[in-house]
Amino acid sequence: MKKFLLSLAALLCMQHVTTAQEIQSETKENFKSWQLRIRGVGVVPNESAKISTIGGDAHITTNFIPEIDISYYFTKNLAVELILGTSKHKVNTVGSDISAIGGPTNTNIDLGSAWLLPPTLTVQYHFYPGNVVKPYVGAGVNYTMFYNEKPGNTVKNVSYDNTFGLATQVGMDIMVSKYFFINMDVKYIFMKTDVSVDASNLATGLVIPAKVDINPLLLGFGVGVRI
Repeated sequence: MKKFLLSLAALLCMQHVTTAQEIQSETKENFKSWQLRIRGVGVVPNESAKISTIGGDAHITTNFIPEIDISYYFTKNLAVELILGTSKHKVNTVGSDISAIGGPTNTNIDLGSAWLLPPTLTVQYHFYPGNVVKPYVGAGVNYTMFYNEKPGNTVKNVSYDNTFGLATQVGMDIMVSKYFFINMDVKYIFMKTDVSVDASNLATGLVIPAKVDINPLLLGFGVGVRI
């Protein structure tokens, strides 16, 4: 009986060690690994503007773009994510007064289009209510670069200042296997820029400055893999 109990105790100890090793291995694999996601993202600006000289507001079109993000888990709950994507948007003023140069008192002015490249880095906290659905929240910083600006057919040129902003994030990974998952993600980026409109083709020396809040809401859906 004594030998049996000793053998059982030894077996339980071995099982405990094996289980601990499996858990440790699983933890390293699941929470200290790189992850790659590919999303389709709807970029929905929540725009407003303060436009000097001619007044009015701004309208920026919505766009749908591909996005790639790379994540790294430092611990089970803590990760960082780098988000990469670029989008093109058409821009126009709304309700501007150009009567000083012989135009209407309430009109929309075409300001062409611009591309935005807004790499964003967020720090995320992940929750584990179960083995399938894994929600997370995040916050971080964004740097938006504007390029390939096209002024349209009305004004001579439009330029945008690159800008820093804050970003917030909420989302979830839905596991379909040990390595693959579906992702849903919502981000809100606090994005402001100073804009200079060169309208010297309409009136000599006319330059119209504006402060524009873009503040896009990013609605993403995609797939991911642990690598």
